[in-house]
Amino acid sequence: MKAFAATVASIALVASTAASQSDQAVAVTRAGSQPSVMGPASSFTGAVRVGSRFQARPPARAGGGIVTFEPGARTAWHTHPLGQTLIVTAGAGLVQHWGGPVQEIGPGDIVWIPPGVKHWHGAAASAGMTHVAIAEALDGKAVDWLEHVSDEQYRRR
Repeated sequence: MKAFAATVASIALVASTAASQSDQAVAVTRAGSQPSVMGPASSFTGAVRVGSRFQARPPARAGGGIVTFEPGARTAWHTHPLGQTLIVTAGAGLVQHWGGPVQEIGPGDIVWIPPGVKHWHGAAASAGMTHVAIAEALDGKAVDWLEHVSDEQYRRR
């Protein structure tokens, strides 16, 4: 009977260890396994595609995706409760915080937008732009969308 109890306890320990290890396993989402989606007109001006979306599992809070803007396309003004990092991978883009100058961004540039800073980003008028966007969620929310960037604001330099 002691041998049986020891075997059951051993099996339970192995199962428990396997379950906790699977929770800690590296997860790979293969390129092309998720369809990209069009950025909604309520949050973007022009043609924008969002692909390779991800959301970390709790307790982590990071999420994001790869965003591709056609020439002239851009986000609406918005803020992030914990800030946002953009990593430009292709093309020519623009970024601006409220009251600041429009800044040009290009491949290899890394943009940090501090928490709560009202800003927009998108492609230049004559070239598309792609960036990786990363933001953390606070209480389940990673972004607050605001009004659209006017054509006048977009053209201002």
